Amino acid sequence: MICNIFFSLFLMLSLFMFFIGVNFMISDYTLMLEYVLFSINSSEIMMTVLLDWMSLMFMSFVLFISSMVIIYSKDYMMGDMYLNRFIMLVVMFVASMIMLIFSPNLISILLGWDGLGLVSYCLVIYYQNLKSYSAGMLTALSNRIGDVALLMSIAWMLNYGSWNFIFYLDYMKNDFIMELISWMVILAAMTKSAQIPFSSWLPAAMAAPTPVSSLVHSSTLVTAGVYLLIRFNYSFNDSMLYLLLFISSLTMFMSGLGANFEFDLKKIIALSTLSQLGLMLSILSLGEYKLAFFHLLIHALFKALLFMCAGNVIHNFLNHQDIRFMGSLINLMPLTCIYMNICNLSLCGLPFLSGFYSKDLILEVMSMSYLNLYIYMIFYLSIGLTVCYSFRLSYYLMLGSLNFSSLNMFNENSIFMIKGMTGLIFFVVFSGSMMMWMMFSSMYFICLSLLMKMMALVFIILGIIMGLEVSKFALSYSLKSMKYIKLSMFFSMMWNLPILSTLGVNYFPLKMGIFYYKNFDMGWMEYFGSQNLFNNYKFISKFNQILFFNNLKIYLMLIVFWIIFVILLF
Repeated sequence: MICNIFFSLFLMLSLFMFFIGVNFMISDYTLMLEYVLFSINSSEIMMTVLLDWMSLMFMSFVLFISSMVIIYSKDYMMGDMYLNRFIMLVVMFVASMIMLIFSPNLISILLGWDGLGLVSYCLVIYYQNLKSYSAGMLTALSNRIGDVALLMSIAWMLNYGSWNFIFYLDYMKNDFIMELISWMVILAAMTKSAQIPFSSWLPAAMAAPTPVSSLVHSSTLVTAGVYLLIRFNYSFNDSMLYLLLFISSLTMFMSGLGANFEFDLKKIIALSTLSQLGLMLSILSLGEYKLAFFHLLIHALFKALLFMCAGNVIHNFLNHQDIRFMGSLINLMPLTCIYMNICNLSLCGLPFLSGFYSKDLILEVMSMSYLNLYIYMIFYLSIGLTVCYSFRLSYYLMLGSLNFSSLNMFNENSIFMIKGMTGLIFFVVFSGSMMMWMMFSSMYFICLSLLMKMMALVFIILGIIMGLEVSKFALSYSLKSMKYIKLSMFFSMMWNLPILSTLGVNYFPLKMGIFYYKNFDMGWMEYFGSQNLFNNYKFISKFNQILFFNNLKIYLMLIVFWIIFVILLF
């Protein structure tokens, strides 16, 4: 019942906001609403809401995806006793996202930002096992760094009389003291969008139920950092943008490489999300914030659907996520495979699917920029790796023989799952061209040589060949990655980032704890310290008790001793 209510509500709100957003975009209209909460001695505490085409459009997409996820959850979480609680958590998440998107004020941004962190923690630990708890704690603590950065920027803005950062954006770029706020915002966005060195929490957060991954870890939570940077884009100077470009391009490459070594279905898609976040941030740091926003919207659609398809596959494989168990799904689950293929091809940038419009434009704008060879190579290699892991995933899942137990009942009869997925598929195919016509009123002029124009296509074809090569999985075939096992482990462990963010933080404190426990609590310090003092006090108090119980005899005896002592002394 609660699923249907929120599904209808979110869908209607989404359509409403979409049409208002289009109207605002066409008329280039921005609305700021200030609502005074309370006033103390002429100081007014007010809630500010910023309505422009960007916030309305993003909110419309978030509400649409969450409505599809809610109807999808009705089937996926059917056996769950606490389905209503799950739906309410998702709704709280969307409410936090609304708070974040419509805020030009750092205080209300922090409320939405913290709300996202807390609710995502509750959703990651939803299955309540050891792995979920560890993943939830890693997610929460990684995001706390960003929260602290935002708190510090709030404290720093006390110098300027208002927390409405939107008034100070140009000033922040030139003022040396004000730069600190921009640095803090970049740090906050890097933690939320899981850039290096905070990348390890995103694949760990896949311990959450799949509908959560679809909504939270593909289209809302992780893009909150990118959205914040899009809002702050006017306040970044060259040194900030260069650093952001370097880190985001490295993240894009690292996650693309890691996904080729991964066997967990959801983690592959999570690393793919990380790669796309790197792409968004790198084009943002080249100054094209509109392109970053365009890719953010399109990516949200196909990545949410990709997670839904993965959820349907996992559901039918009795909650197994290892792609080595899968195969021949094109015969068993044709509709899910069709949807999944469309999403994968959109992710790779197949011409005229939605992902092509944003991704190809980003690549060509980057190719036109005046940059060094490192950036060119890492961009194109990342594109090749994206195609490589997408095709590897398709080969493992859809072709070959089924490597699961032979007695299976695969069905696609779960009507609500299919409804949720079908709601998104049309947008995955058509939204790219539609949004492009609407968002960019003036055309981009791309002027490239034939070689540069064909470069993306060359790397895509190379990626397909590599994907086929790395997915060969037969008894007679020896995997190349097994020959260089240490190198493969290094790449598949995201360049040891999970170890750095877990054991790297815990190892030395725990080691010191053992040292102190052995030497202090269980060693000589205990004998010379508290335990010995305790024993001495116990002995003295027992002696005193004997004195107090036998007082007359003992006092007489003490007087005798005293007299003898005095006589002997003199």
